[in-house]
Amino acid sequence: MFPFRHTAHRGAAVADPSAPAIEARGIVKVFGEGHGAVRALDGVDLVVQRGEMVAIMGPSGSGKSTLLHIAGALESPTAGTVAVGGVRYDGLDDQGLTRLRRDHIGFVFQFFNLLPSLTAEENVLLPALIARRADASVRARARALLELVGLGDRATHTPGELSGGQQQRVSIARALLLEPELVLADEPTGNLDTRSGREVLRILRELNRSERRTILMVTHDVTAAAVADRVVFLRDGRSAGEVAGGSAQRVIDFFATLEARVDLPAAEPVPVPA
Repeated sequence: MFPFRHTAHRGAAVADPSAPAIEARGIVKVFGEGHGAVRALDGVDLVVQRGEMVAIMGPSGSGKSTLLHIAGALESPTAGTVAVGGVRYDGLDDQGLTRLRRDHIGFVFQFFNLLPSLTAEENVLLPALIARRADASVRARARALLELVGLGDRATHTPGELSGGQQQRVSIARALLLEPELVLADEPTGNLDTRSGREVLRILRELNRSERRTILMVTHDVTAAAVADRVVFLRDGRSAGEVAGGSAQRVIDFFATLEARVDLPAAEPVPVPA
């Protein structure tokens, strides 16, 4: 699974098989300074075990995507700690963070982020090209992943020749190319029609179950969230509870009670480093 752990060298890592897939503690994120500062996250804790599929929901502006970006080492928290497989991000230099993202985390975004001049297969191969690992075995894996997501016959098509759902499936194949233990998905169905969205969710769930990929997904879609094992809710940058997945109605009911609450219970102020 996660073949790394922080050592004395800030760019190195070794195994810690006992650690959760993600462990975030006391996460604070402040944008701006002074009177214009916005506290997007205010002391959030999140633990995702290996092999789980977890969805994050909450009203717009609740900090969902910010938390996902911090979990993926795309942004740094203002305060708090984050670890993936036992590796604390504050124990890694820039090169270590780059290797962590490249080799151990796959990203699926709402807007696909495919290069329009490249074919589907070439887009899937991008992470390996960047890592200088595009040998014959990696190219064979790219083709196999396109088959897995139902696009084996579209490998030579460019994004402009693919539907939105097909483009998202290419992005899922790309995220899996280097066999990451963790997949982070930011609104993966947000730009898709209902049918395409269901197909993308089916693929993500199948990957989670058959390959035990850990998946953390941000979504506004109750149906998408219900596919997960757990649904974690944020409100006003703070943790607001969670429910078991598997039932869209259960998610709807909890979300309705969350929005009906005037405010969350008062939290202790979280100190922010000067």
